Amino acid sequence: EMEAKYTRKMQALWDEMDLRRKTELHELEERKNTQISELMGNHEGAFGAIKNYYNDITAKNLTLINLLKEQVEDLKKKEAILEKEKAEVLLQNKELTGPLQEAQDLVAELQKKLVHYYRDKEALMNSKAHLKITQKELKDLQWEHEVLEQQFSKVQAERDDLYQKFTRAINEVQQKTGFKNLLLERKLHGLLNLLEQKEVELSEVVAASNLSPSALSLVSHKLEDVLNSKNATIQDLQLQLARVCKAHNDMLQTFEAKLTAFGIPLDNLGFQPLSFPFPGQ
Repeated sequence: EMEAKYTRKMQALWDEMDLRRKTELHELEERKNTQISELMGNHEGAFGAIKNYYNDITAKNLTLINLLKEQVEDLKKKEAILEKEKAEVLLQNKELTGPLQEAQDLVAELQKKLVHYYRDKEALMNSKAHLKITQKELKDLQWEHEVLEQQFSKVQAERDDLYQKFTRAINEVQQKTGFKNLLLERKLHGLLNLLEQKEVELSEVVAASNLSPSALSLVSHKLEDVLNSKNATIQDLQLQLARVCKAHNDMLQTFEAKLTAFGIPLDNLGFQPLSFPFPGQ
């Protein structure tokens, strides 16, 4: 009974599952047919579109080919014309080769001149700049020159004044020194003459008196004392003369140094200063 019962249930379930399977198969078949119909419709539409597209392209290509053929014909005609013109241009080119070479030579020469022109222009600009600087320096130098001229005039006036003072001073000193030297020399010559005269007189006295040796020795000693005194006087006079000569020469050196400091040549004095030698020179 249980086996029969479950066999019946099994059969019922089998029938139910078979019915469900058939239903699902039928639905699946309908969906498949629907999709096939849609795909076929889509494919037919796409095929029609592609067919129309390629038909359009073919028509356009045919039109383009015809147009290109026409353009090729036109280009061939133009090429023939250009070949003819080319021949004419080559002929003209041969005829213009000479003038072209001359023109190229002229261009090269003009380029060289242009380079020189730019160089000259740059040099001119530099010269103008240098000229401006030089003009400024010239103005500064002119101003300095005016200032220096004023200072020079002032210094020249002072120099002339000092020159006159020095000239007067040197004349006075030369006159005084010359006069004093003359007096000293005359006095010295006088003393020397007097000494010679005294020596001569002494010799005559000694020769005439026939003195004894002791008396002669005494007279000689006295004479030596007198001579020593006179020699001392002579040396003193020579020393005074040397001091006067040295002072005169020092004054001349100072005067010459001042003239050199003021830029006055020594030849402008108008006379030659007398430089006295020292005694014994």
